[in-house]
Amino acid sequence: MDRLQEAIRKARNERESRQAEPVLHPEALQPVPADDSQDAWRSLPELQIDQNLIVRNRLIAYHGGPEAAAYDMLRTKMIQQLQSNGWRRIALTSPYSGCGKSTAAANLAFSLSRQKDLRTIVIDFDMRRMGLAEILRQTGNHSMSDVINGNISFEQHALRHGENVIFGLNYSSTRNPAEILQSRAMIETLEQIEAEYQPDIMLFDTPPLMASDDSHGFLKNVDCALLLGAAEETSVDHIDVAEQQLAELTKVMGIVLNKCRYISEAFGYEYGSY
Repeated sequence: MDRLQEAIRKARNERESRQAEPVLHPEALQPVPADDSQDAWRSLPELQIDQNLIVRNRLIAYHGGPEAAAYDMLRTKMIQQLQSNGWRRIALTSPYSGCGKSTAAANLAFSLSRQKDLRTIVIDFDMRRMGLAEILRQTGNHSMSDVINGNISFEQHALRHGENVIFGLNYSSTRNPAEILQSRAMIETLEQIEAEYQPDIMLFDTPPLMASDDSHGFLKNVDCALLLGAAEETSVDHIDVAEQQLAELTKVMGIVLNKCRYISEAFGYEYGSY
């Protein structure tokens, strides 16, 4: 196993050494301009959230405040890295299912909605399940696979939260997600969405790395990724192997330990003292 990990580490270093510079520049993350894309945003139907779900489904960043501090800190660190590197596309993934990445994606979206000068599009590309749609309790007749296959436009499918966040959800499972996520149609769909809506940040909820090959072809199309593990559930070995796999496909922005039951008392005290 050590020999395998060393080989993966060497491959990762070689990939990083020959990887091209980012196409985007830090100037890309600027206040929202007054352009035609604003009309495209305003034309989308607004996401309706059942207030009872906020506590039940752990949408702690929806209203902001002290409860959202952890996600707000993650959001701020994420934005700083985006600006420093000129990145736009971020994937959220995990070693296996059950690490809470869809819940994290939803909370990051709500946290980012309070950054009024940034526009964010959140897309659920974990097409074997309806993670974000179930967490947000949304129903519909189509999924992102239908958008990619041209059965429905993104404009007809997407939902808007506030003035600066858009969700692309899945309302049914897809039989062949790996092929769809590796297709030229997927690349063209993302390019079209970016051209029409001009987001500053695109956040993708992607399939677990060790459950299938669904995300392996797609992750080369993002600028970076966050790897999520579940406290007291995901082993260190699984996180280590998943991080090495992820590093072969894209830049690893960081590793997030989710579902933590214990946090420092000083954290809450310091936040409340401002």
